[in-house]
Amino acid sequence: MNDSILDLIGNTPLVKAQTLVKNPNVALYFKLEGDNPGGSVKDRAAYNMIKSALDRGDITKDTKLIEATSGNTGIALAMIAGIFKLDLELVMPENATIERVKTMRAYGAKVTLTDGDGGIEGARDYAEEKMAGGDYFMFNQFSNNDNWKAHYKTTGPEIWEDTKHKITHFVSSMGTTGTIMGTSGFLKEQNKDIQIVGVQPTDNSKIPGIRKWPEAYLPKIFNPEKVDRILEVSEADAVAMTKRLATKEGIFAGMSSGGATAAAVRLCEELEEGLVVSIICDRGDRYLSSTIFD
Repeated sequence: MNDSILDLIGNTPLVKAQTLVKNPNVALYFKLEGDNPGGSVKDRAAYNMIKSALDRGDITKDTKLIEATSGNTGIALAMIAGIFKLDLELVMPENATIERVKTMRAYGAKVTLTDGDGGIEGARDYAEEKMAGGDYFMFNQFSNNDNWKAHYKTTGPEIWEDTKHKITHFVSSMGTTGTIMGTSGFLKEQNKDIQIVGVQPTDNSKIPGIRKWPEAYLPKIFNPEKVDRILEVSEADAVAMTKRLATKEGIFAGMSSGGATAAAVRLCEELEEGLVVSIICDRGDRYLSSTIFD
């Protein structure tokens, strides 16, 4: 038995790919982050950012919180803020799927939608302006060390133990970069030869959850020295692999997971041998109103 839903964050399953890898000398495992109670890998960072801010006294129950999000972090923050009885406003582009917006509101958060053409950058600008007025506290997941530390404390150790220390490559989409930064930090301390592979979209490809940031918006927590290699994935390949994950592996996930998997499969086919772990960021049910599964 668990005392709180928060106790269910982390310790997500690791499952071996059955059909996607043809190389007999390489095993690909998926870290199923959709099994977190809020449905994504962002539960880890959201909990650590909120709990650490409360513990330090940076925020109290009376603090007005604001955060820009493309979806999963907002859902996680809304769930956890509700548990801690915190006042939270989330800002996201108006072209986000309705499932994400409704889920945040279901957890009790206020949701403000910004112009879709401005993307997440526009949402970030809006939140920054509100915070500059002095009435709000912003976690700013893009520059908050509690983001990547969540993965240093949990995701990395779980993968290390669950692979019995045999992991050779770690593959992760790069958005805020918290997952790859924290996991890389832990895994490299265990074995410096483990290769950390980041995934970005090709030019003109739009993959929710994976970004190639303009210089002005590059996450401050990102340290390029913690990533050994970056693979680019097209929007078409991400969509196709998202569908293959569902139909061939029984893994129902979002487009960023499809993008990471496409890169991981490509990596597996070029290796002589290895044990590759790739992050499945979330669940596919929050994208049903999009065209991904049409």
